Amino acid sequence: MDIILLERVAKLGQMGDVVSVKDGYARNFLLPQGKALRANEVNIARFEAEKAQLEARNLETRKEAEAMAARLDGQQFVVIRSASDSGALYGSVTPRDAADAASEAGFSVDRKQVVLTAPIKELGLHKLAVALHPEVEITIELNVARSPEEAELQATGKSIQDLAAEEEAAAEFEISELFEDIGSAASEDDALAEAIEEEERESGNGAKSDDED
Repeated sequence: MDIILLERVAKLGQMGDVVSVKDGYARNFLLPQGKALRANEVNIARFEAEKAQLEARNLETRKEAEAMAARLDGQQFVVIRSASDSGALYGSVTPRDAADAASEAGFSVDRKQVVLTAPIKELGLHKLAVALHPEVEITIELNVARSPEEAELQATGKSIQDLAAEEEAAAEFEISELFEDIGSAASEDDALAEAIEEEERESGNGAKSDDED
């Protein structure tokens, strides 16, 4: 299907370009989203008549998007989810979750603006793009963790594997300390027993000497 673009569309063209796309893509996305019109004489004439208005509106929305981008670009948002010890989520994080996290932090983001090729299914830090405008795209980061405390540690750059290794090392250290304490106590008990035996022997030898006299 031939269409005329009413705004810039990535990998297709700029406002006013007439391009050919698959019928399904046009009917299911471009036309209902108001991003394009069927390229026929009536619509081309309509576009030419409204071109100045469309360009002015596009400039205004782009400026608004750029202002938002200056505040939003590079921001990190925490998403709390249940997961296994290996870091696999019981479920997934979707564009809606990302948009909700940003909105809760005071940014107006729609799930349709979040560019996520596949749902997030693991704990950790995940970068994803947000298209605030056809000509303005920024990057945000989702910190997916099982708790706020875990999110704080991940924010320092530690992965779930690092955290697990640290917990394992701490547990091993506690066990080794316990065995050292037990060994030290056993050594003290042995020394005390030897001292008692030595004292008993000396007492026994002293008693024999008195008998001989």
